[in-house]
Amino acid sequence: MRSVPTVSYGVSKPEDVAGKTGRQILQAIIDGEVPTPPIADTLSFQLVEVGDAYAVFEGETGPHLLNPLGGVHGGWALTLIDSAAGCAGHTLLPPDVGYATVETKANFTRPITATTGRVRAEGRVVSRGRQIITAEARVLDAAGRVLAHGTSTIMVLGGAKPEERASASQ
Repeated sequence: MRSVPTVSYGVSKPEDVAGKTGRQILQAIIDGEVPTPPIADTLSFQLVEVGDAYAVFEGETGPHLLNPLGGVHGGWALTLIDSAAGCAGHTLLPPDVGYATVETKANFTRPITATTGRVRAEGRVVSRGRQIITAEARVLDAAGRVLAHGTSTIMVLGGAKPEERASASQ
């Protein structure tokens, strides 16, 4: 039986992620080898699975996420969509290359309440370019119903300069 790693929250040290691909970094978070980002603690969600061009988060609803009218704030689902889509793109990045979200759009299809319980956000890359990656994500309830869905556009940051890429390919 595989043991569940203890979750520690914090920001990764540069030496803990240097030389690792995006997928390796994300797997290290799941395995507890590097800290889980603090936002996961604040918003009650965790990265639970990664693959090539794929990432999954799970989150738990509750009263701490409610808006003034008593529903879970839409920003929570939007953050899950941005996280799952962004991390799906991150799985494709080579060592020492990062990304930043340029835009995230969401559609909310069913109410999310404090009693909705555990949800799953599945992100998949739609298109990968040299500098721009687009991905989509769906937030699902325990019965598999779509609660929200959306897309994120992410910009690839860092990596080899164009002249270094050209000489490396010769």
